[in-house]
Amino acid sequence: MDKYAIVSENLVKIYRAAGIEVPALQGLDLRVERGEIMAIVGSSGSGKTTLLNMIGGLDLPSAGRLYVCGKDLLKLKAAELVEYKRNTVGFVWRNGARNLLPCLSAAENVAMPMRFARKMVNGKLRRAIGLLDLVELKSRAKSGLSRLSGGEQQRVAIAIALANDPEVLLADEPTGSVDAGTSAGILDMFRRINRELGTTVLIFTHDREIAGKVNRVVSIRDGKAASEKIAAKSELSDASFGGVRREEFFAVDKAGGVQIPPEYLEKLRIKHGKVRVTAEEGRLVISAPDRV
Repeated sequence: MDKYAIVSENLVKIYRAAGIEVPALQGLDLRVERGEIMAIVGSSGSGKTTLLNMIGGLDLPSAGRLYVCGKDLLKLKAAELVEYKRNTVGFVWRNGARNLLPCLSAAENVAMPMRFARKMVNGKLRRAIGLLDLVELKSRAKSGLSRLSGGEQQRVAIAIALANDPEVLLADEPTGSVDAGTSAGILDMFRRINRELGTTVLIFTHDREIAGKVNRVVSIRDGKAASEKIAAKSELSDASFGGVRREEFFAVDKAGGVQIPPEYLEKLRIKHGKVRVTAEEGRLVISAPDRV
């Protein structure tokens, strides 16, 4: 278990409203190694935001098991959960201004969370400036938020998320409110943080193009991990990941079920109903019933 920063097993979340039950997670299994950088990709309603809330301690599962950095989130008491959210995980939201106080400078904003962390007593401002240097904003440390662009404010928000040295950084659509050029720079920033600090980074997004910037991409559909793409280790480097060859794997649940991506079904002209599965030379071949 020490190998993994995050382990979820058969994770279930059901929301209830007006007597109606709506499943958001339906037995999701996921393992994230310590020091890994990866993306959780899914469309609206897939369950990715619910998963982020579970890992972040903002909501609790209805059933299943969830461990983050050795902590069993279902067994944490209220005070322990506050401590967990303060020091174990850091959050970067799509709207960077959510984490910012407009009356403070960039450095003062980054230093603010340290006031509530017992392990950060001295040198708060010095550490804040160091984190701004990490996100390439040291020269704007004394600037007020009104003098920063949207992309710069998002970088300040990333520095704030790192203020208390979290083991896991959770980013919710971090590039959703910026242009393509700024987006690329922010994603490079996450890779730098992962490389230099060793922080485990999870980026939750609907943007599948992000696969070119991370080692592993897990796709979620209907509240389950459906597939994942992993970059070939021999091809990983600090250069752009855009041309890296990736292998795609599909998740098999405990009942033996596999979710086949819609684009694959469309390509094979397979609609709802039955498919034919045959085992041939160590492979499973899926075809429409009328194509033998």
